[in-house]
Amino acid sequence: MSVAAGRDEWLRFQKDFTADELRHRRLRLMRSLATGCAFMAGAGAVRGFDPFRQDNDFYYLTGVEVPHAYLLLDNAAETSTLFLPPRDAAHEKSDGPELSCEDGDFVRRHTGIESVRPLADLPQALAAPAVLYTARAYPEGYRQCQDTLRIWRRFSMADPMSGDFMPQAHVIKQLASLNPRAEFRDLSPVIELHRLTKSPAELALMRRSSHLTALACKQAIMNTRPGMYEFQLAAVADFIFGINGAQGAGYRPIIAAGANIWMMHYWRNNAQLRDGDLVIFDYAPDLNNYTSDIGRMWPVNGRYSSVQRELYGFVLRYHGVLLSLIRAGRTSREILSSAAEQMQPVVDTWPWSKPAYRNAALKLLESPRPLSHGVGMAVHESGSYTARPLEPGLVFAVDPELLVPEEQLYIRVEDTVAVHENGCENLTAGCPREMDEVEKLIGAARLLEVVGPVMPNPGR
Repeated sequence: MSVAAGRDEWLRFQKDFTADELRHRRLRLMRSLATGCAFMAGAGAVRGFDPFRQDNDFYYLTGVEVPHAYLLLDNAAETSTLFLPPRDAAHEKSDGPELSCEDGDFVRRHTGIESVRPLADLPQALAAPAVLYTARAYPEGYRQCQDTLRIWRRFSMADPMSGDFMPQAHVIKQLASLNPRAEFRDLSPVIELHRLTKSPAELALMRRSSHLTALACKQAIMNTRPGMYEFQLAAVADFIFGINGAQGAGYRPIIAAGANIWMMHYWRNNAQLRDGDLVIFDYAPDLNNYTSDIGRMWPVNGRYSSVQRELYGFVLRYHGVLLSLIRAGRTSREILSSAAEQMQPVVDTWPWSKPAYRNAALKLLESPRPLSHGVGMAVHESGSYTARPLEPGLVFAVDPELLVPEEQLYIRVEDTVAVHENGCENLTAGCPREMDEVEKLIGAARLLEVVGPVMPNPGR
């Protein structure tokens, strides 16, 4: 790019969503609220050298990726105002241009937001509304979802020296000081509901994210061999993510071998892969603020044992039945009930080697968990979709889990699917599931050999 290029050509802005789509999201939200104003704070500046990543809700409504931005929606007038910091010429000289309140024309053109104002105007703008909606859920940033944030808060609250650092609580306190007569309402449940159903543009982005997820998993299978370490499979995935333009990972890798599989969200990834072990892979990228979810299990030595085929084969069979039943208009309960009905004869005729395995299969068919959780900007999207018929554009994880507590065996297979009118689209189908096909891939590639031997970290 020429040094003489105009400022607009230097400004960075996302290209996945048009101004019309962003405007539609805000209008949908405002029409759901009808009265008062909605106020949302974006993420603050990072404290170190990490790249800035906007909070999910703020990005969903604006596409703006600059720290210390705020959005005010007038629900009755159906207009939006974005508040931005002033231009910092010294910072831009070293780090490059960032959106500022002086870039109003650029912002309006790319976001459809009607008004752009400086941060200094915030106090006056917030003093007037009689009803203010603001998010009470903790803002989701890099590798975060509400599940993990609730755990973080629980540990923080239990620490007498830590306290509960809830930025949204601080925002509400500041709002109350600026507008003591306002009635405050929670914005989070409405946004959660809207985020569950994806637009065509979101689905296109999630197809890309899921393609990388499947490609990374497939490469991990192809590079598996006894003696390597769990973290090396994560490194293979990170390479696939990075070389294809992802900004990192959507969540920390769950890559567990042998006994580590029993810990469902195991993350240390420091164990050596041994002949005879199964390994599980659950890892996906953060591609332009959207992720995916996957679960595959394969034998380190390249051949499923008879017990592994028995248990994993049953879960695969059930997984396939679930995929065949998912479509718009059906409820989760109807799908699970139909799947259990189809699978009962399979349980009765399956060549179980132990009664405990058969009992585990029966419990799986009774579980509500296989239609697991929404997937999108967070790997576990908040908001429930199980109490009503599935809608086109809903994206969620299909994740049947078989547990044999007597032997601490945990078997699962997971895919991310999008609901359509006449069925579902398996977004992560690019990584094989069937055992014979997987066996042909194991050890077929040697990506890690180009870097030479890897030394384990004795301190970990």
